[in-house]
Amino acid sequence: MHRPLTFLALLLSLLMAASAGAQTSGGRLDKVRGSGEVRVCIWPDYYSISYRNTRTGQLEGIDIDMARELAKDLGVKVQFVDSSFKTMIDDLLSDKCDVSMHAVAITPARQEKLVFTRPHLRSGIFAITTKTHPTIREWKDIDQDGVVVAAASGTFMVDVMKGELKKATLLQVATPEAREQEVMSGRADLFVTDYPFSRKMLARHDWAKLLAPPVPLAPSPYAYAMAPGDARWLEAVDSFVGRTKTDGRLLAAAKANGLEAIADLK
Repeated sequence: MHRPLTFLALLLSLLMAASAGAQTSGGRLDKVRGSGEVRVCIWPDYYSISYRNTRTGQLEGIDIDMARELAKDLGVKVQFVDSSFKTMIDDLLSDKCDVSMHAVAITPARQEKLVFTRPHLRSGIFAITTKTHPTIREWKDIDQDGVVVAAASGTFMVDVMKGELKKATLLQVATPEAREQEVMSGRADLFVTDYPFSRKMLARHDWAKLLAPPVPLAPSPYAYAMAPGDARWLEAVDSFVGRTKTDGRLLAAAKANGLEAIADLK
């Protein structure tokens, strides 16, 4: 007579324990701490941001420094995962990494898929052409018939330039290196980029000339991106960004990488 009741009581106890476990664990913050590492997606071609130095093979840049600080705050190690702007959304949604930390511009299209921390950088659009270009000397020379403007596919610059260019032709290419190759080969007259990458071009190439718009063009907030659905994880990373603004770590990392001009310390 009592055996069915005992079985039901045991089953109910097991279900309640499982439910309690689901409520107290399983979130990304718990998983990160449980595994002892935070997986950070980066774009390793992003100079001053998350750049794999071709001479040393070492990662460097503001978001490499910041990722290490995040790991320190969480009490875990950091594992860097190569990604890109084209694959970032899929990489986050497929759980390839816990957070993307490579100065991700906050755009409406990305906000439909991802969630973001508060911004830590803010940059507009610049252009790189050659010092010897026969007709393009200033920003106003860009939007002319016959001019070809290269932009990296997957970046926010593509949508901005689609709206800006009325006469010139926009050429989308797969990689940053392809932008440079198109200009050097003469297939493109210039390419658009942001402040960090423009620094690389001027530092590495004698032929490069910077074109700046007369007023900032599409100054965009850059932040860290995550898959939606985990408010606790978002709060953990966002709070980290807030702390680094007040305790000086963000400014120190920006200065160390020559980006203090675009650091968002508010």
